[in-house]
Amino acid sequence: MAKKRFRFNWGIFLYVIYLVAGISGLVLLMGTVSVKSSEQACTEMRVIILGEEAFVEQKDIVQLVETSYGQLVGRTLNSLPIHDIEGDLKQIPYVSHARVSMDMNGLLLIRIEQRKAVLRIVDAEGEGFYVDEQALKMPVSTRYIPKVAIANGQIAERLGQPLDTIASVMVKDLFAIANFIKGHPVWEKQIVQLYVNEQADIELIPRNGDYRIIFGNGRDLEEKFEKLMIYYQGVVPQKGIEAYAVVNLKYKDQLVCLQNSHLPAQKLPVELFDTLKLTVDTNVRVLDTLVQMNNTLNME
Repeated sequence: MAKKRFRFNWGIFLYVIYLVAGISGLVLLMGTVSVKSSEQACTEMRVIILGEEAFVEQKDIVQLVETSYGQLVGRTLNSLPIHDIEGDLKQIPYVSHARVSMDMNGLLLIRIEQRKAVLRIVDAEGEGFYVDEQALKMPVSTRYIPKVAIANGQIAERLGQPLDTIASVMVKDLFAIANFIKGHPVWEKQIVQLYVNEQADIELIPRNGDYRIIFGNGRDLEEKFEKLMIYYQGVVPQKGIEAYAVVNLKYKDQLVCLQNSHLPAQKLPVELFDTLKLTVDTNVRVLDTLVQMNNTLNME
């Protein structure tokens, strides 16, 4: 029986040689580029601040970096403490992300992303802080005032340390309501402030009209704002914006309205839900509380 002769495959051999040579060349090139990059001098420092907020400015970042690390232009990449610079920038309470890098041409690029405020808290002592989208506290800025909801009144929680997480149930409720309002254009225009009264109920301050909207706590947001929409679309067109001094949303499945004592007695129409044609639970009852206001508007 004849033995098979072994045939050397020159094609595979040459392919392997080329592949090894290519990889070796690439490694050598990367090593050369790495050495060149580390020896590249910084020719320019540029700061980019992303977002619509204006808590920090470019000159603030440049001043902070140069105060801590000296003049960076002219220094080589391997002498620049990039990670330390990033760490320092992230310690600024208004900064959510910071990235520092240098390209092959020596451009040192600092990219800053600012935190977005959702709510401003003014506590019972007149001090306050902002709360960002991650429910973290930021100190009030003397330079920039963002257009966010303001909450004041009987609020005990203080700033503490910047970037602390909000702790009290009350501020968490205020944050939840402010977040809800922020996501709805109608309520953003209509509700201008939140207020915590002496009964620890949260009130909504409307843009127009001299009346109180008692919201209660931060639970059942959808239902409560749905009842408020019932009031604006079904009650106000028939009774007028000044007919009721208090609109109370805090009770489950109830919309309670307290009549304005300066106006004659009025009664809500029985066919309210038929005329509104809103998508609401049919078990929501509209109660008309015809009680004259004396010395207090306490709804308890």
